[in-house]
Amino acid sequence: MDMITRRRAFGIAVGAAAAAGLTACDKGGSTSSSASASPNAKASGPALSIPTGGIDEVYEGRRIQITLDPGAHHDGQHMPGMPNIKIDGKELHLMRNADNSWVTVVNHYETFADPISAAKAAVRDLQGANLLPFAPTGGTP
Repeated sequence: MDMITRRRAFGIAVGAAAAAGLTACDKGGSTSSSASASPNAKASGPALSIPTGGIDEVYEGRRIQITLDPGAHHDGQHMPGMPNIKIDGKELHLMRNADNSWVTVVNHYETFADPISAAKAAVRDLQGANLLPFAPTGGTP
């Protein structure tokens, strides 16, 4: 009969631990993944709560316009279903995360539950400064 070596015993133990860990991850997978994100980030789901006509409001002296156009061009790119946000007429680049939270180029390391919260936070962070066009290729739009 073969004798079990330390290497083989260690391999069996690691495999069993990995299987137990994967089983525990599978059972705990129904919890919200946004718990580790900022407290402002709550999973908003795939549907956006933007009215059909869009949002046009003044927040802290700045005009925020949000439209949801199925064929919208976001920063020159065709992004159907993405909200188009403008602050004082200048487009704010908005990105959706995998956990349905949102970030902007103004506050890239803070996540938000919806585009409206992200736009208002960008206005607060700008502190009266003008929003400059987002040009990821280094050129001027």
